[in-house]
Amino acid sequence: MKRIVLIALAGISLAGSAQTHDGGYPITPVPFTSVKVTDNFWGQRLRASREVTIPLAFSKCEETGRYENFVKAAHPSSEYKVEGYSFDDTDVYKTIEGASYSMQTYPDKRLDRYIDSVLTIVASAQEADGYLYTARTMNPQHPHEWAGSSRWEKVEDLSHEFYNLGHMVEGAVAHYQATGKRSFLDIAIRYADCVEKAIGDKPGQLVRVPGHQIAEMALCKLYLATGRKKYLDLAKFFLDKRGYTERRDAYSQAHKPVLEQDEAVGHAVRAAYMYSGMADVAALTGDTGYIHAIDRIWDNVVTKKLYITGGIGATNNGEAFGENYELPNMSAYCETCAAIGNVYWNYRLFLLHGESKYYDVLERTLYNGLISGVSLDGGGFFYPNPLESVGQHQRRPWFGCACCPSNICRFIPSLPGYVYAVHDKDVYVNLFMSNTSDLNVGGKHLKLAQTTGYPWNGDIRLEVTPKGKQDFTLKIRVPGWVKGEVAPSNLYAFSDRKQLGYSVKVNGEPVESDLDKGYFSVSRQWKKGDVVEVHFDMEPRTVKANTKVVADRGRVAVERGPVVYCAEWPDNDFSVLSVLMNQKPEFTVEHKPDLLYGIDEIKTTAQALSYDENGRLAAKDVTLTLIPYYAWAHRGAGEMAVWLPQDMSATRPSLPPTIASTSRITASHSSKSITAINDRLVPEDENDRTMPYFHWWPEEGTTEWIVYEFEKPQTVSASTVYWYDDAPWGGCRVPASWKLHYRDSGGSWKPVTNRTAYGVEKGNGNTVTFAPVTTNALKLEVVQPEKNSSGLFEWSVE
Repeated sequence: MKRIVLIALAGISLAGSAQTHDGGYPITPVPFTSVKVTDNFWGQRLRASREVTIPLAFSKCEETGRYENFVKAAHPSSEYKVEGYSFDDTDVYKTIEGASYSMQTYPDKRLDRYIDSVLTIVASAQEADGYLYTARTMNPQHPHEWAGSSRWEKVEDLSHEFYNLGHMVEGAVAHYQATGKRSFLDIAIRYADCVEKAIGDKPGQLVRVPGHQIAEMALCKLYLATGRKKYLDLAKFFLDKRGYTERRDAYSQAHKPVLEQDEAVGHAVRAAYMYSGMADVAALTGDTGYIHAIDRIWDNVVTKKLYITGGIGATNNGEAFGENYELPNMSAYCETCAAIGNVYWNYRLFLLHGESKYYDVLERTLYNGLISGVSLDGGGFFYPNPLESVGQHQRRPWFGCACCPSNICRFIPSLPGYVYAVHDKDVYVNLFMSNTSDLNVGGKHLKLAQTTGYPWNGDIRLEVTPKGKQDFTLKIRVPGWVKGEVAPSNLYAFSDRKQLGYSVKVNGEPVESDLDKGYFSVSRQWKKGDVVEVHFDMEPRTVKANTKVVADRGRVAVERGPVVYCAEWPDNDFSVLSVLMNQKPEFTVEHKPDLLYGIDEIKTTAQALSYDENGRLAAKDVTLTLIPYYAWAHRGAGEMAVWLPQDMSATRPSLPPTIASTSRITASHSSKSITAINDRLVPEDENDRTMPYFHWWPEEGTTEWIVYEFEKPQTVSASTVYWYDDAPWGGCRVPASWKLHYRDSGGSWKPVTNRTAYGVEKGNGNTVTFAPVTTNALKLEVVQPEKNSSGLFEWSVE
């Protein structure tokens, strides 16, 4: 069979005929296989992905039983206990996808053979009619608790059968692109046919939509890969029926029909995937109603719900968008998968509209909220990406719910496909990184070679090499940060009075151009040896948020070029949460080639505020050091902050030591988050999720404990607890009861003689007073509710 030529679209490979297919979009992507990155910054990331991230993900699929699930599904048994998540199969599919992208630019016969062996296992689990869902098939009598008693019964809820299909298709087309083999593609086609036969408006079919979106994007890709319109029709069916089935909640963006939606709500990853699918269907069908809807939703995000890091999804309650202007920092969720989805969505909007503002958001997300989700060495991951921490956040090598690591696997190798795009005789230069590329412009071959130190400086050199003399327009994106725009809205604004400039030269001669949709256009007859030199002024800038963003009032953030900075504990010998920025800060920049794989470090003078033992406020002059946000949490646990106080109303002076803060903590079930209980940070009210907390989840109905061991014997007579209760979404509730014990001189635990009741009120400090005792340790004993866990924000002792 003739091999189909594929192109990379937003980390997803679209297929067409022998000619490069634009997927219906007015602007044609340049495939990532046509762009060879030679950049120090991104080259290191691509190498880490190839050498560490992808092998790690495959090894974790082995260790955690992902492959074993397929083996069991090939030989079903009522004895199997179905564990894990109903979407664990997708970690295999996504890792194969990323490995396939990698193999296209870095062929690897050993990896190719390994994937073949995995696909043999996957194929063996497929049922005769194409159904492939190990969470049911391995034990049809007792499937996964989320699967339902029959196929598609809970596909709008938790079964993830269509979500599994989506990632299967994504991985299968990528694998076919890389190898020319149909082994995975045929598996995906058979499952897609199984779904298409069962789901629809025809007699005997079921009307269902995905609980977790992504199948919409994938089916568009499968349509382009096969030419079978039924897959596009199914993608459109999934969108058009949303809001009309039994599932009608905001969490899954089913609260109203998609064409009527105008606000980003619910689970942020599902939302971004759906909006991307709407763009694909619109491009392929010409249905402008989808475009109008996602334009409205995009406007809502960039004006009210976008973090300065480009992250989306403010709250862990449903991993969801918050209310308008709800952008907390320490509890910011900003899931790594959501950042990837935000890139997909903005890329598609650029392909539809050709405006640089979408790339401004994409670039901000890419350099900050996305790559922060994976460690510099490629071996550790964040699920949420908060903008403030007291040390409770650290990257991990894998998660039980491993969607983020496997998503990183598939995104990073696709990055070169985002650099350029073509429309007729227009060549868009959208991202700045050293590379060599081969483009097709107006049916003619064109080579571009880009050299730059971006993001550390704004100098870009483009060598243009057409086959002969060639007429075309080079459209160079002038980033919003150069033009004085933090984001394409009034959500953020530069607070200094700096005005940056830019210049473009062709063969050493300055050229002028009015910006068109954010692009500097150079139209001419190009010849071999032509050189374009672009310069963007790049200086540290301070940013303020819209005053409606309560969390950032009186604070500033610092960025330079596309990179957002943060203050972290290893670089500062004072609490970075106690700092007060100068009203007119001045910055110095120093390149640190040996720090964090090479960064530009920013320094400025500031003050560190603290209370002494008598409660008197003191200010100390300090030098504040800032590093790129993406590079934090590589040197141990500790404080970090992006938004730094500039007004006294926003400051948080360091508090003097207390009995609790200097105690050694042990607990019945300990974790790194145990440090939250004596950090002296308390919630504002019962709904505050911005403060760190500790809990005993998933233990339920048990008796648990925490012990403070004092540095020396103390006489104590009161204690206050702030309970953590995440109803209705989470599993923690205030305790059924609690009490305090002290350790006597003989080492035995004795109950205190309390004079006031043990309170369990949410949102307030529950203080209990008791007859004074002199002891070297105090124990908090908690009886959890029968069907819930308990937790606490803070436990103080007086």
